[in-house]
Amino acid sequence: MEPKLLNIMIVDDDNVDIMSLQRAFKKNNLANPLFIANDGVEAFDMLRGTNGKEKIVPTPKIIISDINMPKMNGLEFIKELRADKDLHAISVFVLTTSNDDKDRIEAHNYNVAGYIIKPINIERFIEAVATLHNFWQLCFNDEPKKEAAVSAEAVSGSESLR
Repeated sequence: MEPKLLNIMIVDDDNVDIMSLQRAFKKNNLANPLFIANDGVEAFDMLRGTNGKEKIVPTPKIIISDINMPKMNGLEFIKELRADKDLHAISVFVLTTSNDDKDRIEAHNYNVAGYIIKPINIERFIEAVATLHNFWQLCFNDEPKKEAAVSAEAVSGSESLR
């Protein structure tokens, strides 16, 4: 049985990082539909279908978000997402240049699935996307789940992703 392709949202204002993520998805042979928002405000417009943006259907199961963005930063976005009764269950991965412990702790307090420091080169982006793919294959595959020990720390604490 082919696993279904999940909609994934990327929330990042850096076009180079967005292109690197798209390339990493392609290098990992992942055909998941990617929806791009440049900040938290635009992401909510796309998730809710407001302010002239078409609503993403089905709602993404996974969001990959930067922290440092204009209008609404990533932590503000995640806080509002967690308070939204229709969107609170979406798995969020933070992909950021911020190695600040305060940001990391705040993100984990909002129940992010992982906190990844942005890689410097494309090879590291490819590795990071492969790790994310393994996570969502285990979590969102419709087939019966096998017992697997995958923790957010396996993703967020991985030295290989730095």
